[in-house]
Amino acid sequence: MTSKYTELKRECYEANMQLDALGLAIFTFGNVSGADRANGVFAIKPSGVPYKALKPEDMVVVDFDSTVVEGAMRPSSDTKTHAYLYKNWEEVGGIAHTHATYSVAWAQAQRDIPIFGTTHADHLTVDIPCAPPMEDELIEGQYEHNTGVQIVDCLTKRKLSCREVEMILVGNHGPFSWGKNAGKAVYNSKVLEEIARMACLTLQINPNTPRLKGSLIKKHYERKHGRDAYYGQE
Repeated sequence: MTSKYTELKRECYEANMQLDALGLAIFTFGNVSGADRANGVFAIKPSGVPYKALKPEDMVVVDFDSTVVEGAMRPSSDTKTHAYLYKNWEEVGGIAHTHATYSVAWAQAQRDIPIFGTTHADHLTVDIPCAPPMEDELIEGQYEHNTGVQIVDCLTKRKLSCREVEMILVGNHGPFSWGKNAGKAVYNSKVLEEIARMACLTLQINPNTPRLKGSLIKKHYERKHGRDAYYGQE
């Protein structure tokens, strides 16, 4: 019998397989989810299953309160983080979490990733934020839910929107990215990892590297995302 969530599961499965193909995940690390706003649910990778063993039908469908709607396996341990973000950011349709090396290194260092070059400016106009490590009482509480709170609070305090910034580091933990769908969330995860790698190498070559000047930030961001953007095809 075909489920009404068959296509949602397939899209979620393909996005998760991209994490593996792009070298953003090893073993069972990481997860991607994709939302179906019309039905108030999202599909997410099952917990602890190796990527090469996954099948589209293995994806678990849950509602925005993290209650399983369809699926035989336990959903990702990060499900409550995804659910919190979906409930607070209605424009988001996909979320990815990885343990990619350079992104995690910056998160462990508890440092924002400075905007050094035009690759970074092609995607956002500010440093990639790193949310501070979670307080002990929150760790002992609803940890995964509170990870979502950390992410939303960090952007709110910095007066940034989830449309302007589609990637973040969680201090001592790792990266989360999001977008209009699961595929875009994975795309942003790969972009984040490459920017993190470039920034790391940049500081090794010159620890005193200055940030990219404002005129180049504006030019590179607006030619891809501005009102008169001209990058790519119509």
